Amino acid sequence: MTDQLAIAVLGGGSFGTAISNLLAENGHAVRLWMRDAAQAEAIRSTRENPRYLKGIKIHALVEPTTDLAATLASSELLFVALPSSALRAALAPHAAQLAGKQLVSLTKGIEAQTFKLMSEILEEVAPQAHIGVLSGPNLAKEIAEHALTATVVASEDEALCRRVQAVLHGRTFRVYASGDRFGVELGGALKNVYAIIAGMAAALGMGENTKSMLITRALAEMTRFAVKLGANPMTFLGLAGVGDLIVTCSSPKSRNYQVGFALGEGLSLEEAVARLGETAEGVNTLKVLKAKAEELQIYMPLVAGLHAILFEGRTLAQVIEVLMRGEPKTDVDFISLSGF
Repeated sequence: MTDQLAIAVLGGGSFGTAISNLLAENGHAVRLWMRDAAQAEAIRSTRENPRYLKGIKIHALVEPTTDLAATLASSELLFVALPSSALRAALAPHAAQLAGKQLVSLTKGIEAQTFKLMSEILEEVAPQAHIGVLSGPNLAKEIAEHALTATVVASEDEALCRRVQAVLHGRTFRVYASGDRFGVELGGALKNVYAIIAGMAAALGMGENTKSMLITRALAEMTRFAVKLGANPMTFLGLAGVGDLIVTCSSPKSRNYQVGFALGEGLSLEEAVARLGETAEGVNTLKVLKAKAEELQIYMPLVAGLHAILFEGRTLAQVIEVLMRGEPKTDVDFISLSGF
């Protein structure tokens, strides 16, 4: 059944393209907005996005466009898949058109200057809009290839959650709902940092025990940080927390993992990012996260360690040595030790 509500996806990267295809396969006409006219024309003529999602056929109901004003005017539900560094600048000039719309952020990042999450930027730009986020263990290529996948839509607006579930839920894609928008979105942003460390560890041939230690200590660290900022720790036991962390830290398809792997092979940060050819949000998130952790005095040794590797000339082996010398704390911060 075709949906009467016009839907748009803003951002022609791998994830925006994959979500557009999902929506179209469910019978919805989708406008896929991107800045690059050549990219839009390539999709129109070849029905493929060769730069970001090579080998995946793009559904006939996906219409690529470069006219943002017209896209906003004709759409009620908008999925925003723009890089964190570009989101505010792209949407602010069109703020008046966003009033009353349903805006769902797909971007897992933090704005550098303000430490704002993407949904918080959307709220600032469009205070009259209905805001939500979509996050989970969602590698774009696997979604596009119809691997069984689950995600979380989070918003205080239950109608928006139901709407997103209705349009995206399909044979291979399951959408759960959450009221903890902040926790879900923060989990999606923070895990990118740890995926870089995991990629480095894999390139350096570190054992499975080491990788498991890094992932579980990462979960403890990001949960500690998020709870300090007001998130629900239980959110991090779900898809947007541990689920997303596992896939991002263990899959060579993860962009941040790929950057870490290249670093582990001896490439510089600039070379690693250039080889990827896409935005690796973890690099941007790392800088702002380290500053925020220091400001709030939150113990985050992995974040401090990765920052030392990327910007202070340390090696991963040195960082792990410091981690191993650190004073052992409790395994899980949010379990009472009384009675043990």
